[in-house]
Amino acid sequence: MNLVEGAPAPGGTAANGRRPAGPGPAAGGSAARPAGDPREQDLPPDHTQAILEVTKEVAAVLKSSGCAFALVGSVAAYAHGIPVRLQHDVDFAVRREDADQVTPLLAEQGIEIVEPPEDWLIKGRRSGEHIDLIFSLAGRPVTTELLDRAETLPVDSVHMPVIHPTDLMIGRLAAFSEHHCDFGRLLPVARGLRERVDWDRVREETEDRPMAAAFLYLLERLDVIEPRPGGGEEPDA
Repeated sequence: MNLVEGAPAPGGTAANGRRPAGPGPAAGGSAARPAGDPREQDLPPDHTQAILEVTKEVAAVLKSSGCAFALVGSVAAYAHGIPVRLQHDVDFAVRREDADQVTPLLAEQGIEIVEPPEDWLIKGRRSGEHIDLIFSLAGRPVTTELLDRAETLPVDSVHMPVIHPTDLMIGRLAAFSEHHCDFGRLLPVARGLRERVDWDRVREETEDRPMAAAFLYLLERLDVIEPRPGGGEEPDA
C-alpha cells in the first residue's frame, strides 16, 4: 500500500476520466536513456494501468456478490485525485464474515487465491498483479460503519465505493511504527486531501499513536492543517 508521488503511466487515466497531461520529450531534447542505465535502476516500476485494470475486474466481482466493500490503499488515493504511481497491489476492505462468499467468486473469474499466514487478509493474483482483501486496517477491524462512509467514485471510468478520505488518513497514520514511518510518501496525500478530511476525528482516532502525533504536528508546521486549539499552551503545573 505504498504511495509514490508521480504521474500515471502512459495510457493511464485520472480518476475523473481525463487522460493526464504528462511531460513528453521536448523538441531537441536528449534521447531516452539506454537499457541498463544504472540511473534507471533506482526508479520503481509503474504498473498504474495494469493495476487499474485488475481493480476494475475485482470491483465488478465484489459488486456482483452484494457484499459491502471499499477500495483502500494507494489506488483509493488515486481515485480521490492524488497523483500517485501505482507499483505494488490493489487493496479492498471487506468484512471478515463476507470473505467466504466473495473468495469463491473471485476464483471463478480466474483469480488465483492465496491464503497467507496472516489472519487479517486474503491475497490473490491476476495478470501478474497482486490483490489484497483486507479484514483489518492497521489492527482495526473493517466494520459496516466504515464501509457505509465510503464514497462512490470513478476509477478509470468504473464507479465503485472508495474509502472516505478521513478513514484513509486514519488508517495510514495508525500503521506508522518505529520500524515503518515514511512521512514523505504520505505528505502529498495529506496535502491533496486536506480540505476533505475531518482532522479532529483523525486526531481523536490516533491520539495514542506517537508517530501519528508527530506527523500531524509536521502538517501544522507546514501550514497544511490548522493547529489544534490549545495545542501550543503549556500544561498546568
